[in-house]
Amino acid sequence: MSAMTHTADARTVRKAVFASTVGSVIEWFDFMLYGAAAALVFPALFFPNSSPVTGVLLAFSTYFVGFLARPLGAAIFGHLGDRVGRKKALMWTITLMGVGTVGIGLVPTYAVVGAFGPILLVALRTLQGIGVGGEWGGAVLLAMESGRKGGEGFRGSFPQAAGTIGIGGANLAFMAVSMLLSPEAFMTWGWRVPFLFSFVLILLALWIRSSLPETTAFAKAKESGDVSKAPVLEVLRDNPVQVLLAALLKSAEMIPVYIFITFILSYGTGEHDYDRTTLLLMVSMAAFLSAGLMLVAGRVSDRLGHERVYSIGAVAMAVFAFVYFVMVESGSIALTSVAILLSLVPYALMFAPEPIVIAKVFPTRTRYSGSSLGFNLAGIIGGGPAPFVATWLATRHGGYAVACYIAVFGIIGVLVARTLQRSAGRKGEAEALDLPPTVEVSTP
Repeated sequence: MSAMTHTADARTVRKAVFASTVGSVIEWFDFMLYGAAAALVFPALFFPNSSPVTGVLLAFSTYFVGFLARPLGAAIFGHLGDRVGRKKALMWTITLMGVGTVGIGLVPTYAVVGAFGPILLVALRTLQGIGVGGEWGGAVLLAMESGRKGGEGFRGSFPQAAGTIGIGGANLAFMAVSMLLSPEAFMTWGWRVPFLFSFVLILLALWIRSSLPETTAFAKAKESGDVSKAPVLEVLRDNPVQVLLAALLKSAEMIPVYIFITFILSYGTGEHDYDRTTLLLMVSMAAFLSAGLMLVAGRVSDRLGHERVYSIGAVAMAVFAFVYFVMVESGSIALTSVAILLSLVPYALMFAPEPIVIAKVFPTRTRYSGSSLGFNLAGIIGGGPAPFVATWLATRHGGYAVACYIAVFGIIGVLVARTLQRSAGRKGEAEALDLPPTVEVSTP
C-alpha cells in the first residue's frame, strides 16, 4: 500500500456541488408534487364522500405520512452514508423517490378501486418519505464536505436552494398541465403527467451521481479508520440533545414554508375563492426568488456567522407572518400575490445556513445520521402537520391564529440556534467539518 495525496481541486468541488444540487432539485420536485396534488386534486379523487374541508384534511393526512416516513429514511441512509459513503446512500435515495413518485402517477382513484386507492397512495407516499429522508443529509454533506475550509455555508446553500427550485418546479408543472387541459381532463388524467415525467428526471440524476468521488471529510475518516459500526445508535447515545435541537431548529422554518407553499393553495381557493393558477404561479415565483437569495445568504453567512444569519431570518419570519395574513385576509388577489411572493424571503435566510448550523455539532463518523435524524424528525414536529394544523386553526380562529403558530416557532428557532452555537463551540471537533486542504488516502 502506498499513500497518495488527493487535493480537493476546484473541478471536483464543482462536480460534487452540481450533483448534489441537481439531485436535490429532482428529489424535492417529486416530494412536493404530492403537496400540490393533496391541496388541489386528491380530496375529490380519493376522498369523494367527505365534505370539502374534511376531504382536504384527509388529503393532508396522507401528505403527512411522507413526513412520518422520513426519520426511517434518515436512519437507513444515515447508517449507509456514515458506514460506506455519502455517494452510495444518495444513489439509493433517488431510486426510492422515483419508484414512489411514478407509482403515485399510476395509482387508481377511489372511483375505480374504492378504499384500496387511498391505501396505495399512502404506501407510495411512504416510499417518497423514506427516499427524501435520506436525501437531505447526504446532499448537503456532499456539497459541504467536498472542498476546503471557509466556504462550507456557500457550498451547502446550493442543495438548499435546490429544494425551493424543486418546489417551484412542482407548482409550475401543475399550473402548466391545468392551463393546457380542460378541468375535466386535468382531474381525470392530467394531474398524473408531472408524476410520470419524474421517471426521466430520476434517470438523469442517477447518471450524474454515478461518477461522483467520495467527499473529502469521509475519505479522511475512512482512511484513518474513524468509521462508526452503528452510527445511528452512536449518535443517539452521544448526541441526543443535539438531534432534538436540530429538529426544533428545522421546525422553525419548516412550519411556515409548508403553510406558504401548500396550505395557501387550499385556503386561498377555498376560503377566498382566489384563482388557482395565480396562486400556483406566485408560489413558484416565490420559490425561485428564494433560491437565488439562498446563495447570497449562504455566502454572507460564511462571513457574518451561520447562526446569526439564521436568527435574523427567524425574527423576520415571526414578524412577517402577521403581515402575510393581513394581506391574504384582505380579499385582494393583488395583495395576496405580493404576500406570497415575499413569503419565502425570511425562509431563505433561515434555510441557507441551516445545514452547517446543524452539521457542525456532529463528528464526521455520525454526521450523516445525526443531521438527517434531526432534519427529518422536524417533519413530524413541524412540516408534516403544518398544513393540517393551519387548516384547523384557520377554520376555527382565522388566519391570524396561523400567524401566531408561525411566530412562536420563529422565537424557538432563535433560541435553539444560540444553543447549538454554544454546543459547537464546546465540541470544536466539527467546527470546520474536518476539511483539510488535502486528504491522505491509501491506494494499492
